[in-house]
Amino acid sequence: MKTIEVHAAPSEYILKEGAFELLEEKLQQRGIQSILVVTGTKSYEAAKAYWPEMPSMTETFYTYQGECSFAEIDKVVTKAKEVDAIVALGGGKVIDLAKAAANELHKQVIVLPTLASNCAPWTPLSVIYDNEGAFHHYDIYPIATSLLLVEPKLLLHAPRDLFVAGIGDTLAKWYEADVQLRTIEHLPVPLMISYEAAKQCKELLLRDSKEALRAMDEGVLNDAFIQVVEVMFMYAGMVGGYGDHYGRTAGAHAVHNGLTALEESHALLHGVKVAYGICVQLMLENRPEEVQALRAFYEELHLPQTLKELGLTEVTAQQLQEVAEKTTIPTESIHLMPIGEITSERVLEAMQALEQLV
Repeated sequence: MKTIEVHAAPSEYILKEGAFELLEEKLQQRGIQSILVVTGTKSYEAAKAYWPEMPSMTETFYTYQGECSFAEIDKVVTKAKEVDAIVALGGGKVIDLAKAAANELHKQVIVLPTLASNCAPWTPLSVIYDNEGAFHHYDIYPIATSLLLVEPKLLLHAPRDLFVAGIGDTLAKWYEADVQLRTIEHLPVPLMISYEAAKQCKELLLRDSKEALRAMDEGVLNDAFIQVVEVMFMYAGMVGGYGDHYGRTAGAHAVHNGLTALEESHALLHGVKVAYGICVQLMLENRPEEVQALRAFYEELHLPQTLKELGLTEVTAQQLQEVAEKTTIPTESIHLMPIGEITSERVLEAMQALEQLV
């Protein structure tokens, strides 16, 4: 019998128009009287019109410097020592930063996302980068988010490219879970839940992404937009939450991490690099037909299937080798794929074959 550690969900989750107006009441219910609000410059600018008056709360704000890095975690830990809880108001890196600091201090973390681009609002996990912006590792925490409040109108007016990147990141949930779970003969219940959630990530995104993006373009909420947001947050979070390491990451995210070896890739969005990583993973699995099946969807959303489409046209052979080597370091999740030994040479060949295929 396989032992699965389940990290299921935030303790409380509410998505509704006007959700932020519930914040003071929800903090009071938790015995919280003082908070450190961790945010970003753009995040706060987008969210300030929705930020509630909270006369009973003592509020301190901290604007992070752009990465969930060791240095930033130390700063937040220092500033949060005297408050009751940490509130994350921002995107994935802000949320990961707040979760990391809250874990060190054993304090509650409350999440108010300002955009939909990954499952960070749902998962008790942080992706940690070094102080230069390269991926270092990820941490999983024993306690989940205390409260997740989602204001859909705020997400609707977030940058479109970040939403598209979130779709790419979430689509990977299916491919990274499927390559592992389809080989297990008798799935325990948590893995059944993970597998079904991963399947819904793919099916609902392929079905609803176009209409969800129309909502953003027109500035009018529709059912498809809400559906895609909840797929990104909830279903994506459930894949890893119930699937443990079988559902968290595999080849696509390892390729993303490998790409961070290129300084010119740091400006590319996480989900965009993961979307490319899906295609490299499929080539490693010898499934070029699935790459081609995704072509129309990728083209519609302007997601990249090649290095050229990523904008990495000047990459040298030596740099590509460095990417392949970073993708296959011994601790990387690419080695969870049950497709034989995965070497840097195999990854390099897969990337090159992908360029030829597409």
